[in-house]
Amino acid sequence: MKAVFMGTPDFAVTSLRALLAAGHDVAAVFTRADTPKNRGMKLLPPPVKVAALNAGLSVYQPRTLRDGEALRILREIAPDIIVVAAYGRILPADILHLPKYGCVNVHASLLPAYRGASPINAAILHGETETGVTIMQMNEGLDTGDILLSAKTGIGPAESFGALQQRLAEIGAQALLDALSGLDQGSLTPQSQDDTQASYAPLIKSRDAQVCFDGSAQQVACAIRAYDPAPGAFAWLGQEKLKLFGAQAEESDGVADPGVIAGVTPAGMIVQCRSGRVRIAEVQGAGGKRMPADAFFRGHAALLYQRFQQPT
Repeated sequence: MKAVFMGTPDFAVTSLRALLAAGHDVAAVFTRADTPKNRGMKLLPPPVKVAALNAGLSVYQPRTLRDGEALRILREIAPDIIVVAAYGRILPADILHLPKYGCVNVHASLLPAYRGASPINAAILHGETETGVTIMQMNEGLDTGDILLSAKTGIGPAESFGALQQRLAEIGAQALLDALSGLDQGSLTPQSQDDTQASYAPLIKSRDAQVCFDGSAQQVACAIRAYDPAPGAFAWLGQEKLKLFGAQAEESDGVADPGVIAGVTPAGMIVQCRSGRVRIAEVQGAGGKRMPADAFFRGHAALLYQRFQQPT
């Protein structure tokens, strides 16, 4: 099947490589622009661009899909299908309806749950025990198209966003190949989504990752796992901004105020929540490296006597 692939981050790379390994003719790749990163603000290509160039594919990085230029390119290519995975742009109607098989999306949730930009983070944040990937026939709505195929998986009790994302990328890549085979053979029956069951996962902003300990230990642990490794859950301890990683909820009869550090052991830092305590394995100070919590506090002993601030 002749395909155009549209995607940007590491999650999408897995699907692109699966298409190539399965023998699909990937005629071109569309991805987002190179972005300035790190202290030197050097322009770095998105992971999909790197993978595409390494595979010898043609790469396009349009600023917009609505000025007619992207449509012109796609008409010249004349793909059978456009595959989208975490591209980060809304496709206009003239592109959606161009290919023979339309456009399909690899979405990392069990639609209609968690439509939007951050479905993996949202599933962990809300304490879900199951998630998956949906291959969807795209329409002009936000992740509202018919479901072609879905694949489920459990979420581990201590699984981080990073670990779950990697697993879902593999699951999604296989589901994509199965869906393309079904489309080619005419064996798929699209299922419309139940909009009354829809929920949304908006794009994450940095302030969303600030931890509030004035809740249950389970809620706090889910919040920390949901942003691990990026953007990194954080809280303020005095004047020190600490990123927090590797959280696990624990029961406790403690009566300390939420945010108080109850202790630090080789297994992590124990912080009191409104109910229960959370054990945090690793922290990262401003400008520093991610490290075990006990190693950090050996060099910052004075911070042990302070309480994490609550978001305002």
